[in-house]
Amino acid sequence: MLLWSRQSRIFVWVVFAVAVVVIFLAPIATVALAGFAGQWTGPLPSQLGFERFEKALGGDDLASLAVSLQTALVASAFALVLGAWAALSVREVPPWFRRVIDAVFHLPIAIPSVAIGLGLLMAFNERPFLVGGTKWIVILAHTALVLAFAFSSVTAALERLDPAYRQVAESLGAGPGRVLLKVTLPLLMPSLGAAAGLAIALSMGELGATVMVYPATWRTLPVTIFGLSDRGQVFSAAASTTLLLLLTLLALLVVGRIRGKAAVR
Repeated sequence: MLLWSRQSRIFVWVVFAVAVVVIFLAPIATVALAGFAGQWTGPLPSQLGFERFEKALGGDDLASLAVSLQTALVASAFALVLGAWAALSVREVPPWFRRVIDAVFHLPIAIPSVAIGLGLLMAFNERPFLVGGTKWIVILAHTALVLAFAFSSVTAALERLDPAYRQVAESLGAGPGRVLLKVTLPLLMPSLGAAAGLAIALSMGELGATVMVYPATWRTLPVTIFGLSDRGQVFSAAASTTLLLLLTLLALLVVGRIRGKAAVR
C-alpha cells in the first residue's frame, strides 16, 4: 500500500472529505440557502421565506421546469433507442469500422456544446429538414449530446455479455428477433437504466447548445435560470436551481428503482 501508517490514511481521508465539502457540497448548500433569502448582506442570509420558491413553482418558471423534464425524457428515450441499436449493430463489424463508429458517436461530447447548437441551427433551418424554431430542435440537440453515453453503456455491457446465452437460445430454435427480445435486451436492462439516468441528469442541466437553438415557446429551466442570473435576480435563480436539482434527483431515483426491478428479473 502507498499509505503505510494509520495516521497517513486518516490524513488522506480528511483532505478528501474537506475537498468534497468545499468543491461540491458547499456550493449546492449555498444555492439552496440563497433560494430562501430575501437579502444576503452578511455572513448569512436574512429575511428567509418561501416567496422565491412560490414564484418558481408558478408562471413561466414552472412551464420551463415542465419543458426541461419533457425534453430530458424524450431525448433520453431517443438516445437509448439509437444508442442501443447502434451498439447492437456494430458487434459483428470489423474492429476498424467499430472504432470509426465509436468516434462518430463520441464526437458531440468532444466539441463545445455551443458548436453543436449552432451546427444544428444552421443544418435544420431549411426545408425539407426545417425544425428550427420548434421544440424538436431542442430535443435533437439534447439527444445528440447524450447519445454517446447510451452508446458507450450498451457497448460496454455487450462486451461483458456471455455469448453462451445467445448460443443456447439459438440452439433451441430461437430466431434473431426472439433472441434479441427475450435474451439480449433483458440482460442489458441494468446498463440501459444506468444510461437513462445519466442521460436525464445531463439533459436536465444542459445550457450551451440549448441557448443557441431554443424557441420562445420551448424554454428549458437552465435557460430561464441563466436569464434570471443575467438580470441580477440571483435569489430567484437560486430557487429555480434548487427545484431543478430536486427534480433531477427525483427522476434519477425513479430510473434507479426501475433499473433495480429490471435487474432482479
